[in-house]
Amino acid sequence: MKTLSKIAIISTSTLSAVLAFQIVPAAPVKSAPGDAARSIAPYFAPPTSVPKKPDADGFLQRWLLLEPINKPNRSNTVFTDSYVRNTFNAEYFPNQFTVIPHNGDKVKVGDQELEWHALDSANWNVKLFRLAYGLNKPIFAVIFWAVTIVNSPRELQNVRMAVGSNSASIWWLNGKETVDLFGDRRMVMDDSVSKRVTLHKGPNVIRGAVINGPGMSDFCVRFIDENGQPIKDLTLSLESGGK
Repeated sequence: MKTLSKIAIISTSTLSAVLAFQIVPAAPVKSAPGDAARSIAPYFAPPTSVPKKPDADGFLQRWLLLEPINKPNRSNTVFTDSYVRNTFNAEYFPNQFTVIPHNGDKVKVGDQELEWHALDSANWNVKLFRLAYGLNKPIFAVIFWAVTIVNSPRELQNVRMAVGSNSASIWWLNGKETVDLFGDRRMVMDDSVSKRVTLHKGPNVIRGAVINGPGMSDFCVRFIDENGQPIKDLTLSLESGGK
């Protein structure tokens, strides 16, 4: 299968932050003097009321994203399959594997009160690091949860979900685990591709969890056909009667 080669690039300033993290305990990002302009723009924008199509390469750009959950990890080398599964199977908030949240909904995770944000990503890859930084939330040693609803005009059999993430992640389609990525990894498109799955006619719920210690956090998701070509006649919404 031939695919484009897209790899997230770590800037010099971000690399410095990563190195600093290795010797300084993680903490919420503090606003420095003159830092009032910090925001999630230009990486995200509020979604419109119009269902959103995938981009030209089929990547899904409309998501409900939960503010980062603190999960102390000073290294990504611990992200084995058993560690990641045990971590994601822990209950952080009620109905975390079934809820379809709304923009502005809040959940309590330990001593954190976290908010869901409905957002359109400006990029093919959803930059979770920039979300956390722009919202003045912890940027390292965190877990992100993501939800979206893919609406298909017809039943699509034998398609595959293709995912990349930095660092480890697990993805569920209509309640079934579909893609997993373990270990310390950079975000590369189509890094892990599912077995053949079926997209039902109408709404299909995608749910994902991404964990990272030091370094950048982002992900990309799309569906491809049996020839490895992106499926683009889908729409994304954040309201659904799907399961």
